[in-house]
Amino acid sequence: MSYGQPAAEPSTEIPVCPRHPDRISYVRCQRCGRPACPECQRTAAVGVQCVDCVHEQARARSTGVSGPYGGAPAAGGRAIVTYVMIGLCIAVYLLQLVLPDDFMYQQFAYAPVTTETEPWRMLTSAFLHSQGLILHIAFNMYALWIIGRALEPLVGHARYLALYLLSAFGGSVGYLLFNSLSDNSGVVGASGAVFGLFGALFVVQRHRGGDIRGLLWLIGINFALGFIAPGIAWQAHLGGLVTGGLAAALVVYVPRSAQRSLIQWAGMAALLAVLVAATYAKVAAG
Repeated sequence: MSYGQPAAEPSTEIPVCPRHPDRISYVRCQRCGRPACPECQRTAAVGVQCVDCVHEQARARSTGVSGPYGGAPAAGGRAIVTYVMIGLCIAVYLLQLVLPDDFMYQQFAYAPVTTETEPWRMLTSAFLHSQGLILHIAFNMYALWIIGRALEPLVGHARYLALYLLSAFGGSVGYLLFNSLSDNSGVVGASGAVFGLFGALFVVQRHRGGDIRGLLWLIGINFALGFIAPGIAWQAHLGGLVTGGLAAALVVYVPRSAQRSLIQWAGMAALLAVLVAATYAKVAAG
């Protein structure tokens, strides 16, 4: 698929806009990585995109062709799964506030000690948030809104949902691996999934040649906060980040072929199997 790249880039080390070679631009398209002058820049969910990439995405949506990684592109560029995940987290948070005796936390939060008897908590905990700190859910939902709107249209709804859920589970696996199996300290929040989306967007942008410097700063600052601020499970952040990055690599680095979709889904299934195996190994080791 073409992304509107010119037949030949200007032969100079100074970054110039492909559409306007007489204009120097140090701003690069977040999607294709090429310089874009102010006239050719279009605001995106993360950074800016060039007008060629914006037009290419519009053509792909209108003709119904597959997205850059095999899935159908998000209709109208809408991040439907992102909005659904945000809605679910907010709905669960409201239930946490109205139900008595910390019912939601007691039933669905994850702690390593619950792994063997109630393993589903490793996923359900990603939809709960701290009731004592509204910034917990506010930050996670804002980050999800920003990253999801950039990533979901690129990989499609189904692959994005798989990336999100794998990252959420991977966050719990990371928390388990770095703590004792007898630890009863509960962990909640979508942070593992959000960090997984950070890792996935990094892989996608690097594969597409986009500018990743701002994203690296964002990941680094937020990861460092896990070691500075009290009560933050950096282990879950690390687990989600690694899982999301690996899952995205299994999606974007599969060559175009008739079997590409099958290979992508088989790869993510294999990653899920690895996470489950790591969980069982931890439980078996006690």
